[in-house]
Amino acid sequence: MTKVLMKGNEAIGEAAIRAGCKNYFAYPITPQSEVAEYLAKRLPEVDGVFLQGESEVAVGYMIFGAAGAGERVMTTSSSPGVSLMGEAISYIAAAQCPAVFVNIMRCGPGLGGILPSQGDYFQAVKGGGHGDYHMLVLAPDGVQEAVEMTMNAFALADKYRNPVMILGDGLIGQMMEPVEFPDTLVSEPSNKDEWATNGMSTRNSSQRNLVKSLFLDPAALNQHNLNLKAKYEQMAKEDVLFETYHTDTDYSVLIVSYGTMSRVCKTSIDILSQEGIQVGLIRPQTLFPFPQEAIRSAAGKESCKAVISIEMSMGQMVEDVERSVQGVKKVTFYGECGGEVPTPERINDVIKGLL
Repeated sequence: MTKVLMKGNEAIGEAAIRAGCKNYFAYPITPQSEVAEYLAKRLPEVDGVFLQGESEVAVGYMIFGAAGAGERVMTTSSSPGVSLMGEAISYIAAAQCPAVFVNIMRCGPGLGGILPSQGDYFQAVKGGGHGDYHMLVLAPDGVQEAVEMTMNAFALADKYRNPVMILGDGLIGQMMEPVEFPDTLVSEPSNKDEWATNGMSTRNSSQRNLVKSLFLDPAALNQHNLNLKAKYEQMAKEDVLFETYHTDTDYSVLIVSYGTMSRVCKTSIDILSQEGIQVGLIRPQTLFPFPQEAIRSAAGKESCKAVISIEMSMGQMVEDVERSVQGVKKVTFYGECGGEVPTPERINDVIKGLL
């Protein structure tokens, strides 16, 4: 594999193609519009389809249609655009269709601003649409990991027949970094003929497939939700991802941070280490399922005096950190969400304040 210098948004688009996705529907919104620009050019070269919907609401149901037919399909958007897709995402999850959603977050609430933020954590992890459902949520810390997670997202969507979200902030989409792409594509799902509405003649079957989310019988709907819950529990057992940094030291503070914010935290940790202050980091790579056991274990280390969640939000992830720690140590929070990324020096001051 050779490295190519690419902008994050364009690398995500190329990764989707290499994962076998030939169906992309989207509506432009900063700071992720370059994905659509890139795929508008690239998809015709691989006999793919790009269609710009009249709105994000329409795009959500275009995704539902293609996913229900068993096709690999993706959309990308940002914050308020994903809000408009919330109803469709709930339908897709309920109907158990695989699809990939990418959210390159901007500041909010409301129109907010176009600079990077992590203010959509609740939206991605706690639902965003209606009902008891979850997406599997992957959080890259740079362009290379965005490529890898985008390709892996299609495999995970197929594995669980469930929507998967890539949650990155505006920096992920706009930064340029050298990336490598795997030489081989992710294989097509082998079981889609068992459920997809791809036509009886296509699968040489006399059996009609039905994709639906409507259950008028209360007992049937309850059982359906229990089946979905079992799937989310399987995700928690099999597909929790996280990275540790400096947790092999006798750290006095444990940072929990994700995405590009975690990269700033690593720089802070390196600086503090030179000053004789040991700090550890756990970076969730899956925000759902959340690495609760890893965080609880790290917080329980005898040298650890405090746990802090550092985010580009007003503290949305801190709730999950607190639930993970379960009172073993005090959990604090530091964050900013106007679009300015906290500096390592500012984080150093916060850490020293804890001590």
